[in-house]
Amino acid sequence: MENRRVMMDQHTNLLQLEEHMYHLVDVETPNVFRNLFPYSEIPKIAFNDRIVPHHMPNDIWITDTTFRDGQQSRAPYTTEQIVTLYDYMHRLGGPNGKIRQCEFFLYSKKDRDAVYKCMERGYKFPEVTSWIRANKKDFELVKEIGMKETGILVSCSDYHIFYKMKMDRRQAMEHYLTIVKECLETGISPRCHLEDITRADIYGYVIPFCVELMKLMEQYKIPIKVRCCDTMGYGVNYAGAVIPRSVQGIIYGIMTHAGVPSELIEWHGHNDFYKAVSNSTTAWLYGACGVNCSLFGIGERTGNTPLEAMVFEYAQLRGDLGGMDTRVITEMAEYYEKEIGYHIPSRTPFVGKNFNVTRAGIHADGLLKNEEIYNIFDTDKFLNRPVLVSVSNTSGLAGIAHWINAYFHLNDAEKVDKNDPLIAKVKACVDKEYEEGRVTVMTDEELIKIIEKCSEKLNREMIQR
Repeated sequence: MENRRVMMDQHTNLLQLEEHMYHLVDVETPNVFRNLFPYSEIPKIAFNDRIVPHHMPNDIWITDTTFRDGQQSRAPYTTEQIVTLYDYMHRLGGPNGKIRQCEFFLYSKKDRDAVYKCMERGYKFPEVTSWIRANKKDFELVKEIGMKETGILVSCSDYHIFYKMKMDRRQAMEHYLTIVKECLETGISPRCHLEDITRADIYGYVIPFCVELMKLMEQYKIPIKVRCCDTMGYGVNYAGAVIPRSVQGIIYGIMTHAGVPSELIEWHGHNDFYKAVSNSTTAWLYGACGVNCSLFGIGERTGNTPLEAMVFEYAQLRGDLGGMDTRVITEMAEYYEKEIGYHIPSRTPFVGKNFNVTRAGIHADGLLKNEEIYNIFDTDKFLNRPVLVSVSNTSGLAGIAHWINAYFHLNDAEKVDKNDPLIAKVKACVDKEYEEGRVTVMTDEELIKIIEKCSEKLNREMIQR
């Protein structure tokens, strides 16, 4: 106790007593936290009511894994699609580079071609980075392409170390550190992906390993990033939850006990228990500068943290968009649907076809009077997606007029009002549907056909006059 230093905490401006140094706990048998993860039962969330303080960094950002984790769960993108999406990422991230990096596979010629073409763009952001397994053969690919940074898989739970790698903790640590040193020797900055961290021994392995990484960073004067990978989505953001499931506990431990600065900490979440977004936000709140996402959450199993979700989380936490152009999100969604052929579920927030469509008659009535009543924000301004009202037997003339104006993006000079003859004819067709026993709302496709039919009929009537 007497030898521990007293230091000023630059975030709280309070004197802090130097924490205990954590050394590797090498165990003969794996610690798989069977009390928390009984495989034949639902995983358990336990509490010890140990609370850690908020530690929001001065700057926070998003990194992207659409071309890496996002490609592990779908048909691979073509080179042209990757480059197009990378251009979109650059526009979305804005001049301040809030989308800081995109990571790529390097194994196929298609992926390497995409990497070269994206690097040729010369964008400062998103920086082009790679991902490799912890072996020398993969590292040769990084050196060949000339990457400044690469991710390295450093699985950290005993599930992986003992059962997959067939090593013990010390062997795994020495293996990883050898690869990291080789990376540093060539001047490349390593990003260590701590796979399965929410089932790992945080104080017996993760923190001691991160301490060794910080020693190497001091020795080589090259940044070493730490990515906390919630590979199975077990992380929780509840105050007082126990590690290894506590997101804030993990971030606090790595930052405080291992000395990893916020700008070198990332969170990579999966959505197995519907917690990807809240866990990523929690990582920001407790000290991680980066959250790693994929576009529309496309990723392994249930997917990753959706990139577009964290754009709006950023805005809610910071009070502005940091220069991001959120309208690009809609362009990307349209590109996925039309050019890539990926169907985005219609109720997906921000990008689904119906995310801001009101169906209930009583809601539609309120929306027509003031759209703020039932719309989350000005979706037309931020996403080029004006609020829509579904048409049914309760919509009335005003509801049909609103649908036409919004769906076809008509400007003030082009807009139709409820007294337009076309609206009356469309309403008559809609009413007929419900008089014949229909109970569901009209689909967009049905309404378009009705409008075309009524327009033709109206034109014929005009000619006959």
